[in-house]
Amino acid sequence: MKKLLLLIAIIPSFLTAQHVIKGKFSPPEAFKFAFLYRVTPKTSIFIDNADLKEDGSFIFKLDSNKVAGTYRIVYAQPQEQYNFDLLYNAKEDVELTFDMEKGVEFVASEENKLLTSYNKSMNLISSSVSKYYSSTPDNKKGFKKVFKVLKDTQSEFEKASSNTLLAKEFIKASKPYIPEEYEDAKTFSKNVKDTFFNAMDFNNETLQNSNFLIENTMNYVFSFVDDPEDNDAFKGNIDAVVKAMGNTNNSLKKTILQILWLQFAEEENEPVSNHIGKNYLLELAKTEKDQKLVDAITAFEKSSIGKIAPDFELEVINKDEKVEIKKLSELKGHDNYLVIFWSTTCSHCLEEMPQIKALTLKTPKQQLQVIAVALDNDIYRWKDQTYEYPKFHHVFGEGKWDNKIGNDYNVTATPAYFILDADKKIIKKPYDFDGFKEWFDNIPKLGAEPLTYPEDSDSKDKDSEDKMDKEDKTEKKED
Repeated sequence: MKKLLLLIAIIPSFLTAQHVIKGKFSPPEAFKFAFLYRVTPKTSIFIDNADLKEDGSFIFKLDSNKVAGTYRIVYAQPQEQYNFDLLYNAKEDVELTFDMEKGVEFVASEENKLLTSYNKSMNLISSSVSKYYSSTPDNKKGFKKVFKVLKDTQSEFEKASSNTLLAKEFIKASKPYIPEEYEDAKTFSKNVKDTFFNAMDFNNETLQNSNFLIENTMNYVFSFVDDPEDNDAFKGNIDAVVKAMGNTNNSLKKTILQILWLQFAEEENEPVSNHIGKNYLLELAKTEKDQKLVDAITAFEKSSIGKIAPDFELEVINKDEKVEIKKLSELKGHDNYLVIFWSTTCSHCLEEMPQIKALTLKTPKQQLQVIAVALDNDIYRWKDQTYEYPKFHHVFGEGKWDNKIGNDYNVTATPAYFILDADKKIIKKPYDFDGFKEWFDNIPKLGAEPLTYPEDSDSKDKDSEDKMDKEDKTEKKED
């Protein structure tokens, strides 16, 4: 009976066949951990973490319930920057080495070796095509030769990968444009762009469960633009991407367009970002019932340059030296307004607020009014610090990142600057104090009565600032 029970206990281990993903990091002292994720259309799903040995080696053991697809190994923070992808077909082990300078090399795994070889070969041929057009574009014989190599290479890799589960999908989808007759550089470039998505099936699950479609749409949008200031070209590329996606599921469309929307937003290209949001992404967010994204798109558009700043209430001292509640839209008597979002726990803010005060020390009253909105939780600490800036209008943004004013301005990090004209229209959004100073130094100065401040006392910010992490001075909203 004991033997029988032992046998029953052992049977599941045989039924659950294991494969491994193992590797070695170099130099080993540069790495602290290894995390394994499975890539999906929406996100990356955490699978496991591995202990690193002294020589930088690690191993992930995968049982039979781990599905085939693209997997991602994260080796440092931030995760979106320090990672690499690999293919796991649930039929073979994967072994690799990863060097900080050389990148990833596969020791075992036919799927990964084949795809890596394909990408290297196509990159070399792409360089040959570029070299041909830059040196001897009228050489018809050279034209046929270089494109015959391209055609034969693509054909050979498609045949070699025909029996693979995953690699074949990426190789087929990467098939480049191959002209049959001579084309000059301008015609060739146009045809490459026009046929860019011909081989890509956005409904292919293998491609969806990888970074392939995202990377290629990003490459298309940003590569086929001659002038980085040509927003119409970017918008046209966005339209082409949406057309290429066709009847792809809404979830994938939303993921791709959200990445593009965020990319242009981070580059402060509001016209293109708003083009994506208003024409495509907003409707998808509503369909997918993603209210958080709906609110973000709406707030971003409303807080863009050229828009009237979102209104909010604040306390002001009237001519009778009494506190009065007014809306931003009701303020009068100033040519410009600086709305700055800050926090008493943001060390970068604690550096820049005194700089703003010093810069505007002799600014005429009608020239500029500073409105400081503190996204904070500690009203007493905030109130204490407001005494350092008596000529600023102060607003306590209770709730920090859940504050309506901050959300209406789409503030995701502090400090955040918004410069308004007399009509409360947003005319500039400087990245930091230096950006604000550049604008301030170039506005015509008036000869009216300057702002005055009492003598500076020892800054109460200093003790708080010294306790902050000097490596992370900007306070950011965590998603």
